[in-house]
Amino acid sequence: MEEASLEIQIKTLPSSPGVYQYYDKSGKLLYVGKAKNLKKRVGSYFTKSHDSHRIRVLVKKIKKIKHIVVETETDALLLENNLIKKHQPRFNVMLKDDKTYPWICIKNERFPRIFLTRNLIKDGSEYYGPYTSVKTVNALLDLIRGLYPLRTCNYDLAKEKIDNGKYKVCLEYHLENCKGPCEDLQSEEEYMENLTAIRQIVKGNFKDSLHRFRQQMMEYADNMQFEDAQRIKDKIVILEKYQAKSTVVNPNISNVDVFSIISDEAFGYVNFLQLSYGSIVRSHTIEMKKKLQESDKELLELAIVEIRQRFNSKSKEIYTPFKVDVGEELKITVPKLGDKKKIVDLSLRNAKYYRQERFKQIKIIDPDRHVNRLMGQMKKDLRLPEEPRHIECFDNSNIQGTNPVAACVVFRDGKPSKKEYRKFNIKTVEGPNDFASMEEVVYRRYKRLLEEEQPLPQLVIVDGGKGQLSSGLKALDQLNIRGQVTIIGIAKRLEEIYYPGDSIPLYLDKKSETLKVIQHLRNEAHRFGITFHRQKRSKSAIDTELNTIPGIGEKTVVELLKNFRSVKRISKATKEELSEIIGDSRATKVYNFYLSKKEK
Repeated sequence: MEEASLEIQIKTLPSSPGVYQYYDKSGKLLYVGKAKNLKKRVGSYFTKSHDSHRIRVLVKKIKKIKHIVVETETDALLLENNLIKKHQPRFNVMLKDDKTYPWICIKNERFPRIFLTRNLIKDGSEYYGPYTSVKTVNALLDLIRGLYPLRTCNYDLAKEKIDNGKYKVCLEYHLENCKGPCEDLQSEEEYMENLTAIRQIVKGNFKDSLHRFRQQMMEYADNMQFEDAQRIKDKIVILEKYQAKSTVVNPNISNVDVFSIISDEAFGYVNFLQLSYGSIVRSHTIEMKKKLQESDKELLELAIVEIRQRFNSKSKEIYTPFKVDVGEELKITVPKLGDKKKIVDLSLRNAKYYRQERFKQIKIIDPDRHVNRLMGQMKKDLRLPEEPRHIECFDNSNIQGTNPVAACVVFRDGKPSKKEYRKFNIKTVEGPNDFASMEEVVYRRYKRLLEEEQPLPQLVIVDGGKGQLSSGLKALDQLNIRGQVTIIGIAKRLEEIYYPGDSIPLYLDKKSETLKVIQHLRNEAHRFGITFHRQKRSKSAIDTELNTIPGIGEKTVVELLKNFRSVKRISKATKEELSEIIGDSRATKVYNFYLSKKEK
């Protein structure tokens, strides 16, 4: 049977919630999505004009649409997540994570052991986790073993085997780490009571254990068993210290999942905090590769479903920085102030730190990916038509009207290209006139590039506000290249960026990478310009009457000026003072030169 046209496939879609799948002409799955209304959502792909190049490519490739109708939005979310994980379609957000996380296992056996594992075996054992760090699991197990003596051996402690005296106590018993259930020295009832308390500690509830230990301590003290009372007191101190360390939020905030997101052009970073009895029992951040310019809301919704599945979360309430649609069974809270808001801010801070760490790693491991991401971010932040792979920045150094010079620095892929830096002596401008100087150097720079048929930069930055920007713009107009390059001006406060024809400046986030690159550009232009200006001033200072003295070269002049600081002091110096610096022969020539001037 011939495949129906896309138009007919869309028209026949139901208006109910479900999951849709796009396939190409060869039957390969391209994309999986969820929808409250399948017909509306799928139709929007083919009726809207899309800004994203990737969405336009996706839409062109779609030849077949399949769908699965489900009861609720929650079912749609879960099904979408499972299908993405199973098929990993080319155009879906990537949420790969092949790591196996550690769990705490309470083994299904008589006198259960408690230990760390990465393998979940369906034998009726209890598993708590998964935990994102082995360190956390080991710290928790150390705490538990310090509080409650538990067996570590793997003997089968069946009642008949113990009654028949099959086992003997080991060293752990003599070290008081185990109470010897293998020789029936500890009752199963007492062992299971300890295990009930351990389950609460693993969940983050220390209250029951503390209450039980305090009761025991008082009983020992009343019976004059002070050594035993002290031993229990030590356990209380250990537990209170651990509780204080782990309790970082309001103890009333219990059994809550917290999610936050920070994103850039290419990736989203979602942090997850799990709270239990006022303690953060889990923190995990994932990186999500965007495929179709997904919004933060779309990324966060996908991440919430995936993370809650992965970590087997049963919390009925979640905190997020903005409203999300993840089903009616969950209570969604968007805190505005107080302790709840602080915990969302903490989650956001974790996401930011993770992103910074990934940037540092990427710079070392995959520099191309870092550059591509940075260029995409700059294009977005500065509203540019293309990525600024080649940027040039101009700076005037016109101190007190003397020796007017300018500098042009060149950055490629966000880094200085020092061999391409250029210096300019201002030729056509008399006196200190920054605007006219800027116009001259911009004109000269790009006239030269055009004559040499060199590529023009994607972005030109002039150091200064609206005045300097207008001057640079005039130069581009004279060369008829105004539309070929983007030119912007940076005001002195640096956060203000001016565009031609717009009196209101753009303000960049002070912590943004785009602003850091621009700051680097302007600092380099300023440094390069000032260095050139100083060289010119030094040269003009050296160009004095000392150069007219027969037999005195430039090195001698520099040496004299370095020591005497001025020509006037040199002229007043004695022959002996001059000799100490430049020797008798040259000192005589300099001394006689000024002596003859005095006699005149």
